[in-house]
Amino acid sequence: MPSPAALTYGPIFVGVVFNILLYGIMITQTFLYFTVYKKDRVWMKIFVALLFICDTVNCAFDITFLYVPLVNNFGNPSSLMYASWVFATDPVMTALIGSLTQCFFAWRVNVLTHSIPAVIFISFCALCQLCGGLGTSIAVGMIPEFVHFQKFEIIVIVWLAFSAVADCAITIALVWHLRKHKTGFAATDDIVNRIIRLTVQTGLITALCAVIDLVLFLATPSGLHLVFNLPLSKLYTNSLMSSLNSRAGWKYGSGNGETTTDELSRGDRNKHLNVRGDTSRRVSMMTPNQVYIDVESHEMVDVIDTKGMPSDSAMDGMPSRPYSEKGGKLTAGATSDSF
Repeated sequence: MPSPAALTYGPIFVGVVFNILLYGIMITQTFLYFTVYKKDRVWMKIFVALLFICDTVNCAFDITFLYVPLVNNFGNPSSLMYASWVFATDPVMTALIGSLTQCFFAWRVNVLTHSIPAVIFISFCALCQLCGGLGTSIAVGMIPEFVHFQKFEIIVIVWLAFSAVADCAITIALVWHLRKHKTGFAATDDIVNRIIRLTVQTGLITALCAVIDLVLFLATPSGLHLVFNLPLSKLYTNSLMSSLNSRAGWKYGSGNGETTTDELSRGDRNKHLNVRGDTSRRVSMMTPNQVYIDVESHEMVDVIDTKGMPSDSAMDGMPSRPYSEKGGKLTAGATSDSF
């Protein structure tokens, strides 16, 4: 029969290792965000900082509940059978981070689609999974034996099932809106397709991890599901930060936090469409989203040709002819040959 350390703390150790690896990626992404997007809104910066603090606390708790039984209680097999209060903080911290991330994506769905039912549904699922995570932490404190965790499977189902449903709803809402509003220009459609792929990938990873965690929890009494449960919070934060930091890659950010369109990098995006008419107006389409109109004005000026003009001496030698006005008309008078 396998030892309690192999049944429980083996998956916990693997899950904590993945948790720390993803936390390192989160540190990098947070540093890039605050370095590149300095002009983002203040509330968004506070939100990112809050997620980073929650991730740091969660990572510290995971290392602590792995260190205490394996190091402080080394040689005491009974300590491997029970979960400490530090372990009980993981479900509520994961649910808190997940719900915050899902609420942010619900705000993004509201900005893009203006669909109130979709936002309400996503927010409701996020709230339910937060309550499920809180209930799971309370249940772990009441029933700390690892082998008896399936006694509170209902609250775990509520937590992980609503988490997966919220992720799928976010992905479907964003993909449906983006596909519906393609412009027909190859350049912008390419950007939209890249956003769709990123949305599907990030939403699919978190939803799939939650589903696998739930299936393994219901299928086996061992701690195998903890391999997928412990890194779940870092998957949420990294999916959010990747979507924020990818704005520069979409050319929607100018590198200083502004969400303005920038000139596209591909050669076919630099082609100009020039239209000339009789009014000498030229329309140059630099990008599908930017149209520059240059108006050229021409002025006609009479220029006297000086090549055929006689010299000043010749002009002095020419006879002068007087003019008189008769009846509103100018008439030339007779010239006199006498001097």
